Amino acid sequence: MCVSEGKVASVMCSYNQVNGVPTCADPNLLKKTVRGLWQLDGYIVSDCDSVGVFYDNQHYTPTPEEAAADAIKAGLDLDCGPFLAVHTQNAVKKGLLSEADVNGALVNTLTVQMRLGMFDGEPTAHPYGHLGPKDVCKPAHQELALEAARQGIVLLKNTGPVLPLSSQLHRTVAVIGPNSKATITMIGNYAGVACGYTNPLQGIGRYARTVHQLGCQNVACKNDKLFGPAINAARQADATVLVMGLDQSIEAETVDRTGLLLPGRQPDLVSKVAAASKGPTILVLMSGGPVDITFAKNNPRIVGILWAGYPGQAGGAAIADILFGTANPGGKLPVTWYPEEYLTKLPMTNMAMRATKSAGYPGRTYRFYNGPVVYPFGHGLTYTHFVHTLASAPTVVSVPLNGHRRANVTNISNRAIRVTHARCDKLSITLQVDIKNVGSRDGTHTLLVFSAPPAGFGHWALEKQLVAFEKVHVPAKGQHRVGVNIHVCKLLSVVDRSGIRRIPLGEHSFNIGDVKHSVSLQAAALGIIKS
Repeated sequence: MCVSEGKVASVMCSYNQVNGVPTCADPNLLKKTVRGLWQLDGYIVSDCDSVGVFYDNQHYTPTPEEAAADAIKAGLDLDCGPFLAVHTQNAVKKGLLSEADVNGALVNTLTVQMRLGMFDGEPTAHPYGHLGPKDVCKPAHQELALEAARQGIVLLKNTGPVLPLSSQLHRTVAVIGPNSKATITMIGNYAGVACGYTNPLQGIGRYARTVHQLGCQNVACKNDKLFGPAINAARQADATVLVMGLDQSIEAETVDRTGLLLPGRQPDLVSKVAAASKGPTILVLMSGGPVDITFAKNNPRIVGILWAGYPGQAGGAAIADILFGTANPGGKLPVTWYPEEYLTKLPMTNMAMRATKSAGYPGRTYRFYNGPVVYPFGHGLTYTHFVHTLASAPTVVSVPLNGHRRANVTNISNRAIRVTHARCDKLSITLQVDIKNVGSRDGTHTLLVFSAPPAGFGHWALEKQLVAFEKVHVPAKGQHRVGVNIHVCKLLSVVDRSGIRRIPLGEHSFNIGDVKHSVSLQAAALGIIKS
């Protein structure tokens, strides 16, 4: 979809081997599939040092020249790293590679450079040639960074609801935690140079008087030496905000997490501060991945939990805007938050998505795993309340078949059609959903539409999957109608154990917020959609 529909300019091959062949040396993948079948109109680049890795570490070829030749002949156009620059010329001299092979790679890279205007003369004479750091840091772009951070924050828990805090009631806020003054942590891996940082302490300081204590020296939180002052601060304040979580010392490229719990003594600090706090306690988490915070979820003293991710340069301002209600949270979790014990059943060497009950293997992602979770994929609260009503939807959809295939299209006890046997082009289901904001605040809502295949499809079926989403802003007491088109062959099909994509016939269940609807798919010679 990224290549064929998204029209990307580049595809990167990875370090790993598939069926014994490094992806950067695999002509079936690069030339036949990516450039041929998917029709990439751009260049293929290696992950950094991938060619060197398959020679030096994987010992895929006996000489470096053969590695260079294999990569270029397979369809690699550009090497991230020095390997091809060092060894390609000798590969040509030894007859392992032709100049035509090298020219092919050059054509693919130079063509993209030409599209970018890199051969059109003096850069400053062109529309974007004068842009620089001063343009990046313009007020409008800094406001965009702030708005992106607001939209990305997910409200996980709000008992009462106590949030948002009030500047009148919560005049003094204890700000505690190793990420309370985070700056570089907020931009995560692979970031540009920030124009400036607003950390959580500074952000909250715009709304209330703050009392600050780290509680832990850093996110590793190896001892409780700083607990005392943090607990005392919470006893004196009208509200307490704990800014905890992870940073790039715990999770980053080349740094794998070893568990899902908060590191070190962080849970102890959170629990002790919450027990001592005079006012409401809110937990704010920075992390890239899920964290098992079951202890905080179940602690009645912790009334609010926010997940901020790594929110960027304006993260502290965005967190404060959410806490004090200047912004209404609307973010949804992009991943499942698993309990720590999930890891004991899931070897990191096993990439299988589907669960295997006989082996005790739980499966991966919300699509195949149906065990206990801390917070589910798509979870996210708001300061208002949205109600969904299904305005119109079909109950029966006929799947038109290619005529001469009629006799042999079915499988799995005559209950599934091969996608290649259906007329897929315009076969879609249209749902009209009314979203009403029945609360007292304007809010942005992300409508998530999940589908589940008919029951009884065995091991290869999925539990459910996200088939559509739409983000809409709805004023308080207002209503917005959203139209959703679900392509039957792309989104309601499943892949069987032989790798064949099929459309299950029968009742497909849709979950649209708090609404459930079923659509029956039936095979037919003519595609007639009945409402």
